[in-house]
Amino acid sequence: MELSYTVAVLIIPVFMFLFLGIVGVKLSKKTAGILGTVAMGITTVIAYTAALTYFFGTDQGQVIDGVRQQLTVLDLTWLEFTKNLVIKIGVLLDPISAMMLIVISTVSFMVHLYSLGYMDGERGFQRYYAFLSLFTFSMLGLVLATNIFQMYIFWELVGVSSYLLIGFYYTLPAAVSASKKAFIVTRFADLGFLIGILILSFYTDTFDFISLTSDPQAAISTAGGATFLGCSVMTWALTLIFMGGAGKSAMFPLHIWLPDAMEGPTPVSALIHAATMVVAGVYLVARLFPLYAVDATALDIITVVGAFTAFYAAAVACVQSDIKRVLAFSTISQIAFMITSLGVASPELHHGVGYMASMFHLFTHAMFKALLFLCAGAIIHAVHSNEMSAMGGLRKYMPICHIAFLIGCLAIAGIPPFAGFFSKDEILVAAYANSPLWGVWLSVVAGMTAFYMFRLYYKIFWWNNPDYGHHTPHEAPMTMTFPLIFLGLVSIVAGFIPFGEFVTWNHEEYVIHLDWSVAGTSIVIALIGIALATVMYRKENNIPEQLANRFRGLWTAAYHRFYMDELYQFITHKIIFARISKPIAWFDRRIIDGTMDLLANVTNSASFAVRRMQSGSVQTYVWFYLVGAVAVAAITIICLI
Repeated sequence: MELSYTVAVLIIPVFMFLFLGIVGVKLSKKTAGILGTVAMGITTVIAYTAALTYFFGTDQGQVIDGVRQQLTVLDLTWLEFTKNLVIKIGVLLDPISAMMLIVISTVSFMVHLYSLGYMDGERGFQRYYAFLSLFTFSMLGLVLATNIFQMYIFWELVGVSSYLLIGFYYTLPAAVSASKKAFIVTRFADLGFLIGILILSFYTDTFDFISLTSDPQAAISTAGGATFLGCSVMTWALTLIFMGGAGKSAMFPLHIWLPDAMEGPTPVSALIHAATMVVAGVYLVARLFPLYAVDATALDIITVVGAFTAFYAAAVACVQSDIKRVLAFSTISQIAFMITSLGVASPELHHGVGYMASMFHLFTHAMFKALLFLCAGAIIHAVHSNEMSAMGGLRKYMPICHIAFLIGCLAIAGIPPFAGFFSKDEILVAAYANSPLWGVWLSVVAGMTAFYMFRLYYKIFWWNNPDYGHHTPHEAPMTMTFPLIFLGLVSIVAGFIPFGEFVTWNHEEYVIHLDWSVAGTSIVIALIGIALATVMYRKENNIPEQLANRFRGLWTAAYHRFYMDELYQFITHKIIFARISKPIAWFDRRIIDGTMDLLANVTNSASFAVRRMQSGSVQTYVWFYLVGAVAVAAITIICLI
């Protein structure tokens, strides 16, 4: 079946961005919101149609010898540097891009619908929906890109639109600061991404994904053994490209922007910081995975960064008091799970199960983490605070939100039959197959995840029963409740999808078999984490306070994110600005500017000295003529003698 209509998933959002951005102020808020939501609904239908047609279509060209083919739906030449080095704009459909169509469109549509209730009454409502459309267009363009340069263009558009959404409350200094922080940190990472692209294209003479990944060994060998600082240039290229992904996916130490990005509207957090933008780095590595698979050094770097980030973020999440920041660090930890899964996904180990597991967890995590963020929005909407201390006993007032949040917690904790159990189990299988160290490491992180999520659950819905006064919490309106119900149901059933039949690193089917030695262990670990949280937080008691006092140093360090923000402040202000920038600024002002000023002053002084020669007085001109004539005569006589 012809799939050219897939282009519409890009055209509709960008049109709505332009329409709402230009005409939106002349529309009522309700009209602008409904138009944006309906347009996103149409986009979702088209995205589902394209993805399902790709996976289940009867076209014989889509599957050849059991291998699902990559289909270039659109391919237009934009810039041509050489015969081979050409930048094209197009649409590529393959297993991971088709899967991402479902993820992005589903979550974006739910966020559009949810925002009709959550953002009701907010100033700039039309602008908000315009920015949502821009972000959706950018993210869909990123995953459908046919080449790495086109991906980079949409990658930057994602950065711009996230900056606009995070800073939506531009009258609040914290929101403005958070948007700038996200933009600047990811710009440094994107510089590495761009350099990596240039190195890769210089040696391979192509930007095209299919050309790069169809024969990765040949692509790597084009460098001809060239090295830099002891590593091959292709290792450098792939590592720098991963640096761009690490920035977008908030991997340590480029993670500092994500917790502060919670200053944006909560639905934005569900869209950007749970299901789309933050998984761009995972998608990037997955897109180029055949190249990474033949470079063990690059994979080792990915594994170490992912594993460390997973543990670090989980440790910080265990002590945070702001519910959105708990979910933010949870997101960082879960994205790191996916990154680690790609790092341990050697093709010779269980047919590269780590790749499939990473994509599977990306899919399931998008659903239950969007659910958790939207539940958090409903809770904040009810109690008008982000702090757990302002909550408690909410299960009595918000039963639907309570059940939905519990489903999300069970899913992320890895309790069967919820979605997170199946995808996280496959990640653990891949980790143990690669090395027992990584298997144990991720198992510990999984236990920490169960603990901090149920700590959050109990602090919100149980713990105590504060006096809410005249502002008694209540269930959110249906526009907000329906997305919770829908995502809750998806979080229950998504794990039963035979994901290995659709998405694998080599596009061949992989039948998932539960390894009960791993699954059983992970269930026990998760239950221990839940039991510990239950003892400590189900009812109000002083156990958490006693433990915090006993381990005061560790608790304080974790609460302050192990002082990473302070470290960045110290490095930038005390070292870069004070020790490097100030001397350079002094040299620029005193030496460079001083030299230019000296030349200008000398020229100016000389001009003042000779300007009397142009006085306009005939007598003065005759005088200078006579003096000059006498001087010439004298010089001539001297020379003749």
